[in-house]
Amino acid sequence: MKFSTRTTYGLRAIINLAKNQNTGSVSLALIAKEEKISLKYLEKLFSVLKAGKIIKAEKGASGGYLLAKPAKQISIYEIVMALEGDIAPFHCLSKDGKISCKSACGCGASLVLVKVQDSIHKTLRKIKLSDLL
Repeated sequence: MKFSTRTTYGLRAIINLAKNQNTGSVSLALIAKEEKISLKYLEKLFSVLKAGKIIKAEKGASGGYLLAKPAKQISIYEIVMALEGDIAPFHCLSKDGKISCKSACGCGASLVLVKVQDSIHKTLRKIKLSDLL
């Protein structure tokens, strides 16, 4: 399983945001510069993160972005879900681990795939943004 650059860059940017929260809202331009991520791409990512209620925007001359809640209350699962959508690494499993194989083969591999997917979900839920600071 491979997460897209969306998740990699999104995590880098939100970690940067979280590290700078003590100074108030943080501009995208600053994050883009520090993380060497295109400002245009970062704008798209933050739009998605804002819609996912992970971050919030402050308007005005000194505006920028803030976390929507404390870093210790934001799981990496929430961030990845906001950026990637459903986390279902195997085509024959739904995001909640139900087997949806079109060939209904009952191949036995599904037992392993369900365990792997469940472990990924549990691990991402267990890790909080604050753990990465």
